[in-house]
Amino acid sequence: MKEQGDETYPGKKIKTHYFFLKVMTGYDLSKRRIPVMEMESTNKGPLVVLTACMHGDETGGTVVVHELFRMLKRNLRCGKVLAFPILNPFGFEITSRRISISNEDLNRSFPGNINGSLAQRIAAIVMNNITNRKPDLVLDLHNDWNKSIPYVLIDNIQDSVILSRLQRYAKVSKLPAIQESEKIRGSFSYCLNNSGIPALTLELGESLIINEKNVTYGINAVLNILSVLGMLHGQVKSMDIDLPEPARNKILTYSSKPLCSTSGIIRFIKKPGDSINEGDKLARVYNAFGRLTETITSIQDGIILGHNDYAVAYPGSPVMAFGVYDK
Repeated sequence: MKEQGDETYPGKKIKTHYFFLKVMTGYDLSKRRIPVMEMESTNKGPLVVLTACMHGDETGGTVVVHELFRMLKRNLRCGKVLAFPILNPFGFEITSRRISISNEDLNRSFPGNINGSLAQRIAAIVMNNITNRKPDLVLDLHNDWNKSIPYVLIDNIQDSVILSRLQRYAKVSKLPAIQESEKIRGSFSYCLNNSGIPALTLELGESLIINEKNVTYGINAVLNILSVLGMLHGQVKSMDIDLPEPARNKILTYSSKPLCSTSGIIRFIKKPGDSINEGDKLARVYNAFGRLTETITSIQDGIILGHNDYAVAYPGSPVMAFGVYDK
């Protein structure tokens, strides 16, 4: 059935289709749905899936999807792009990271359970819809801490063939490439990778608001990946992220350490994007009387990916996220 918003471009041999996936029916009989966007060339080629707003306060990826679909009307040479611009409509409506009704993190609920909790049911609907299509690649668009730089996150997986492909796509994106240090077993990308479908996570800077510069980074990163897949007319986009030399064209390892060991107010010394060496001073923590209780120093060489959103520290709390250089 043709939905409102469907369009065809005969001269370019491209067609679009917009529709919804039903999630549930509310107490007032209203339907809660996930929007879906499709753009397909008549020339056969890869299928790439884009997902965004897994966390309801991370709307930057939604705008990236919207802008990409405008661009692809002119540039899609072959293949198909399927997009889920708002995976968490419940969180999106109230700008909440979690599903508002059940207070669950959707990105820790995969692969899902159609008879489980609300988050597990949504996860199962999304996971089944995507895996049944057997896409060549899934790009999951997220936003990170408010002072983060954009980067691509690669899951910690065992499959060497898929891992090699992910590393290649991460590098061609031209964003900093970061290898996850832990296995995030309930995450969307981890479950896709373990099911044999390559999936990358793009962390595109701050959440809550639309940062247009980060939107541009996200658009260009996706275009670069589509280009290497042979799906586009056009050239690779460059990035103006100012990275230190040791971080360029390398895959770094994610770390959230060192952690705070005292409570108080954090005052940062280093900023996101800075290169750091082991022993560098990163931040200071002060107590309620303004007295210094701790100076946090780096335990490794790398770059700072982002600051914690909160000024309040407590023992065991993360202060920054890092991309660590290999020894």
